[in-house]
Amino acid sequence: MSEELAYAIITPYSLHKSRTGGIIARLISRSGVELVAARMFAPSAELVSEYAEQVVSPDDPQEKRIQELIREYVLRNLGPEPKSQRRRRVMMLLFKGEDAVRKLRAVIGNFSPHRRGGETIRDTYGDLIIDENDNVHYFEPAVLAAPTPAEAKTKLLIWAKYSDTDGGVLEDVIQYGPHEVPERTLVLLKPDNFKFPSGRPGNMIDFFSRTGLFIVGIKVHRMSVAQAMEFYAPVRETLRNAVKERVAVKAKAALERELEIKVPEAEQRQLGEMLGPLYAESQFENIVRFMSGINPRECDPSKLAEPGTEKCIALIYEGVNAVAKIRSVLGPTDPSKAPPGSIRREFGANIMVNAAHASDSPENARREMRIVDVGENLFRRTVEEFYGTA
Repeated sequence: MSEELAYAIITPYSLHKSRTGGIIARLISRSGVELVAARMFAPSAELVSEYAEQVVSPDDPQEKRIQELIREYVLRNLGPEPKSQRRRRVMMLLFKGEDAVRKLRAVIGNFSPHRRGGETIRDTYGDLIIDENDNVHYFEPAVLAAPTPAEAKTKLLIWAKYSDTDGGVLEDVIQYGPHEVPERTLVLLKPDNFKFPSGRPGNMIDFFSRTGLFIVGIKVHRMSVAQAMEFYAPVRETLRNAVKERVAVKAKAALERELEIKVPEAEQRQLGEMLGPLYAESQFENIVRFMSGINPRECDPSKLAEPGTEKCIALIYEGVNAVAKIRSVLGPTDPSKAPPGSIRREFGANIMVNAAHASDSPENARREMRIVDVGENLFRRTVEEFYGTA
């Protein structure tokens, strides 16, 4: 069976109610297909209209009444707000794999007035409330997805067409009070969360949702060696100054043990000055290899800027005091020193394999967002390359 592209659209209401993490956790851990791209959209009326025209389909296993409810929902809830014309946030997730459309749709689920289970995303996060007279009182699909590969292609090409104008790192989608000054900060869900399909990435997004901040950008990112070296350049300098004393103590102990000599204090300091930079550089290379999958010392210079082999998810959060709020939920660098209930205490293993990164200042956030380039349109590139329309 050949590979397919499949999509899941997380609705504005699901985003607003911070259900994003739970939905992503199920999609990644239960579908058996790979998350290959993600992009935030603030759909225009034109995008919504084109997409809505394709919603009702004879190939959809849901009854036509449900499909018409979804079409009405799309027209009413995905486009700009009627009064303010402020655009709503939508998250598009793109998956690839064998039989991807059916597998993803099975996790998302279909609506039925008589459903009794609780296995699918729509069972948990969607709502269809019908009264005794068969009138629909409330409808929320939670997630939108195509029923067939052919329809996935049609709809993905529509979203790809608008992905530059309506997608990327969103602007002016959140309303603030007159004295509120929002910040933006970057979060990276690190490669250790993607060694095998699991709910970890979504579960961590659930943790971050406690901040009350808003996701305005998302990207599935494979960090190049050049990006990793630039991104972690401040850590490189910190390591050079921080490890000298530790290296000196370890070197002294090793020499005294192996050579049975006494190393005086002055020589111990010299050992730190001499060996500290070498050890710091080795640690820095380990960080670059962890994030990119490639040892920088072994990387062909012509390939420094090529995407690495390791995957992470980059997120931009927006809101008042965003940097401090995210850092508080994340916890300190060393998971063993992180407080209970923090992400690094729950998901981290050690100082390097510590689940996630978050910017430590608004200035660093701007620098890091520039390096990672969350607005890069990998969504459109993936769609067009897969369908041969590039």
